[in-house]
Amino acid sequence: MIRNIVFDIGNVLTDFRWREFLQDKGFDDDMVDRIARASIMSPFWEEFDRGDWDEERLLQEFIKNDPEIEKELRMAFKQVNGMVTLRDYAIPWIEELKGKGYRVLYLSNFSYKAYVECADALVFLPYMDGGILSYRERLVKPYPEIYRLLMDRYSLQPEETVFLDDTLKNVEAARALGICGIHFKSKEQACRELEELGVR
Repeated sequence: MIRNIVFDIGNVLTDFRWREFLQDKGFDDDMVDRIARASIMSPFWEEFDRGDWDEERLLQEFIKNDPEIEKELRMAFKQVNGMVTLRDYAIPWIEELKGKGYRVLYLSNFSYKAYVECADALVFLPYMDGGILSYRERLVKPYPEIYRLLMDRYSLQPEETVFLDDTLKNVEAARALGICGIHFKSKEQACRELEELGVR
């Protein structure tokens, strides 16, 4: 029986709208793609979420990826408010599940900078029963340590827990530890799959 529902945050309860965010800063499509390749799509982005590196070190690594666009990279990441935005259904869905008696938690790769500067997108956090943000623990998905930490900290049993994430490798990592996993594509699809697991 499922008793615990664990949500990823980005592109599940919020929109991680990096492309629109960069367009809002005035970059054309070619530059948006170039900035993304040097930053968001690079392996160094994971270190941003892990919280081991300060902002300047991270920027230096992005710049090494494409030195010609140092000015643009610095402009892009000086302030990230608006990169993450709240989905309308987040709080009602959390309240609905909690009203039915489920524990609702979060497990998300999230940087300190985004936590501070996109705080308006995270207003649902106090409605939840706890959770883990990667930067606080120096751990990231899909490494098993972060899942084990969540399970131990909140005394969760894998067979009683379902994890929803829009990134398949993160779902597969949870399944490897015995946690039920749903590859999130939409709220409607996720609700159907939750129902199949007995979540009504």
